[in-house]
Formats: sequence, structure tokens, C-alpha cells
Amino acid sequence: MEINLTEQEIVRYSRHILLGEVGGTGQARLKAARVLLVGAGGLGSPLALYLAAAGIGTLGIVDDDRVDLSNLQRQVAHSTDRLGMAKVRSAAMAAQAINPETRIEAHETRLTAANAAALIAAYDLVCDGSDNFPTRFLVADACVAERRTLVSAAVLRFEGQLSVFKPHAGADLPCYRCLYPEPPPEGEVPSCAEAGVLGAVTGVMGTLQATEVLKEILGIGDSLAGCLLLWDALAARFRTVRLPRDPACPVCGREA
Repeated sequence: MEINLTEQEIVRYSRHILLGEVGGTGQARLKAARVLLVGAGGLGSPLALYLAAAGIGTLGIVDDDRVDLSNLQRQVAHSTDRLGMAKVRSAAMAAQAINPETRIEAHETRLTAANAAALIAAYDLVCDGSDNFPTRFLVADACVAERRTLVSAAVLRFEGQLSVFKPHAGADLPCYRCLYPEPPPEGEVPSCAEAGVLGAVTGVMGTLQATEVLKEILGIGDSLAGCLLLWDALAARFRTVRLPRDPACPVCGREA
């Protein structure tokens, strides 16, 4: 890949470029990448900030919500003076304040069955930071259909989970529905609005999510594809479990 970094970019990303696993070539890959963030809330906030800071060339952000006072305990891309502002606009302002070289494509809309495929196909990689199961399953299914890698995280109370789903990259790699075949019955799993969440937990999981995005783009380290990372903040404990591909999965299985 051609290394088309300006002198200012070489200074900005110098701590990346010093890493043998990144270097100028890796930084050029980040600059060329297009990443879609689904949700600009607790997970999407650190994602937007760290991916912009890292030099991702184009960040798409899709969200139809507006900044509310109750968001500010955890959604660090937003601020008190932006109450009532569209979250995509607020997140774009925060990301570009860190790095004006990152192009932000703000999609102030709800992800739906009508627009999911086109939105996801326009990006190289997708991050799911949504807070409801219909959107999660919609994103996951569309990523399989469009052969896009999905970096998915979730939080509740004092716990978080994270994985990478890219069944297009290997016959043994699962999709989201290999882990969760169907959404749970309505009301069975509470939302953060119902059960609460420690604000810093979203920051940790969103930052871990950003790290996996950078690893996938750079092609370094061990991918979380085929694994699920679980974090219990109260116990200060991480654990990783294997996720096998389900051959009967209706989305990525042999009969799909």
C-alpha cells in the first residue's frame, strides 16, 4: 500500500508508526479504512473518539437519538451544552475536535430493514454499539449478507461482552446468530435504562471494541473471531470462551 501521509500526519501518528506492527504502511491502512458505528451512545462514544484519534479515514455514525441529560453519566462524546442536539452531530463534533482529518459521515436515522444493507455495504467494517435486540440482529444479519466484519459489544450493570463476527473469513468462524439464534422474549432481558449500568463499564468495553477494530484493519494480533470475551467489573475478571460455528445456523450454516 502506498504511504500517503503528510508531515503533520506523521507527527500526529508517530507513536503508532514507531510500532513495528503498525508502521507507516499500517497507518496508511487506517487512513484508507471506512468504519460504520451503529449507535453514538455509551459504546459509540469511546469508539468514535479513539477511532478518530487513531486516524481512521472515514467514520460513519448512524443514530436517530438526541442527547439527553441521563446520557452524560457514560456517553463521553457528548456534553451538557449539547443537550437536545442530534447524537450523530454531537459525536461528530467531538471526534473532529480530536482529529479534523477524519471524515465523519453522519446518518441521523434509525437503522431499519429498508436501509441496513445499503448503509453497511458502504463501509469496510461495522461496530455495533446499539442498545436493543432488534437492531443488533438486523446489523448482524446484514453484515453476514454483505460479507462485512462485525465488531460487537454489549454492556449491562457491571458486565460487558465483546466478540468479532466474520463468517465470510473462514468455514469455522461463527456469526452472531450462532451465539444467539433468536432475540430473547420481550421483557426477559432488561435494558440499561431499566437495570442500570456503571458508566465506566461502557468506556472500557467501547475502548476494547475500538482496539479490536484497529487489529482487524491492521491484520495484527489474535482476532476475537470465534471467541467471546466476558468482563465482570465487580470481580475484576476477564475470561474468554470459544464460540463454534453452528452448522444448522439459518444465517451462516450449511443450509443457509
